Amino acid sequence: MTDNVNLDQIFFAQSNVNINNIYKIVNSALSNSDGGELFLEFCQSESLVFDDNILKHMDLNTRRGFGLRSFCEDSKSFVRSSEISEKEISNAASIVKSSVSLNKTNSINLNEGTKGLYPRINPINEINLNSKIKLLNEVNEYVRSKNNCVKQVKITLSGEWQVVQIIKGDHRLSDIRPLVSFNVLVIVEKGDRTERGSAGHGGRDSYGKFISEKKWKEVANQALEQALANLEAIPAPAGEMTVVLGPGWPGILLHEAVGHGLEGDFNRKGVSAFSNSIGKQVAASSITVVDDGTLPNLRGSISIDDEGTPPGYNVLIEDGVLRGYMHDNMNAKLMGVNPTGNGRRESYKEVTMPRMTNTYMLPGKHTPEEIISSVKKGLYAVNFSGGQVDITSGKFVFSSSEAYLIENGKVTQPVKGATLIGDGPTVLKKVSMVGNDLKLDPGVGTCSKDGQNVPVGVGQPTLKVDSITVGGTKV
Repeated sequence: MTDNVNLDQIFFAQSNVNINNIYKIVNSALSNSDGGELFLEFCQSESLVFDDNILKHMDLNTRRGFGLRSFCEDSKSFVRSSEISEKEISNAASIVKSSVSLNKTNSINLNEGTKGLYPRINPINEINLNSKIKLLNEVNEYVRSKNNCVKQVKITLSGEWQVVQIIKGDHRLSDIRPLVSFNVLVIVEKGDRTERGSAGHGGRDSYGKFISEKKWKEVANQALEQALANLEAIPAPAGEMTVVLGPGWPGILLHEAVGHGLEGDFNRKGVSAFSNSIGKQVAASSITVVDDGTLPNLRGSISIDDEGTPPGYNVLIEDGVLRGYMHDNMNAKLMGVNPTGNGRRESYKEVTMPRMTNTYMLPGKHTPEEIISSVKKGLYAVNFSGGQVDITSGKFVFSSSEAYLIENGKVTQPVKGATLIGDGPTVLKKVSMVGNDLKLDPGVGTCSKDGQNVPVGVGQPTLKVDSITVGGTKV
């Protein structure tokens, strides 16, 4: 399937559904609600894993179904089914209408046209299976030939083609979302020491955009270089110190420690560290943070959210002042503001909730060289492997997968075992320099919330934080 996509054929042909009847059923179910929608989904996905010199895992899955939701104030009713038919949708409508106390009418009129941010091509059908396996084998041989310290190479190639349609009122909106990713993990050994490095990229585009020889070699080289750097790393120091965060993927710390705290549901319930802070100074004056779902081809971008609302360029923090939160329709209505296009769900099986798209910090005025040279002694954190965050307090613990010492204004020895410990609101106020080198991550982010995983983008320029607690391994 490519650009010539017949959506009625995908969703309704198997049951010979009359779309006008579906409108009537959905309108009746939502007639006295504050809002809701019929969400239809068809999704194909594949994953190939090449490990230990063989194709170790391969799967191809198809998901198809609908979810019908209505809400009144903060009460929700939701019914889902893997069978798309008038009978099933009608049954769902009866349950939805009777199971929530509904006392208001919401008139919805959607524009059926959406801004295309990515091609409609199905990447899974773009390249045949033999070509994909040949590519993975070629990457494996390339990495192993680069250095005799390489002991294991794991390559993952995955693709997805998701077709969604949202029906409410007398209109329906559709979005066709390709998503691909290519990742390389390298394990190296030297003596009795074993280290690893990883890299990847992806986005909402065809496979061809990411697996050309030039592109995959860049990813493979990055993974190998990180592994070899870690092989020479010394134990990280511990204590309070100046930390410089590199551009791009280190924005995952911003995403976790700050972004989640700016999602509407947490703030409506008053459980976020940023609750009741609109208009207040929550960060250094040099910091502006946005959530932007309108960037073409990025992993977190969406032409419409999963309620049919167009995404936006949403300014969350401006010059250090909190300007707004991210909202789906229900939380926006309850908080008396407009939805921001952040209503997202993993699949038709789940309800929407406020979620980030592409969240990043805007660039400042300093060059990366100026920032590094201003640090007499500190840590330069380039990549992170994961962490934990408490939304209520904003406290975080993040492990760095690639970091270096800064000594007398120069990046020197790689270190291992560095863990950053702090809280989002405090760290935001301790940022003293913001770089002019904004970089978005290469397209590898997946965000988890309440058991739902969705693709996201993160980014930031180089940042200097005057003081963060670093948990290290140096005795």
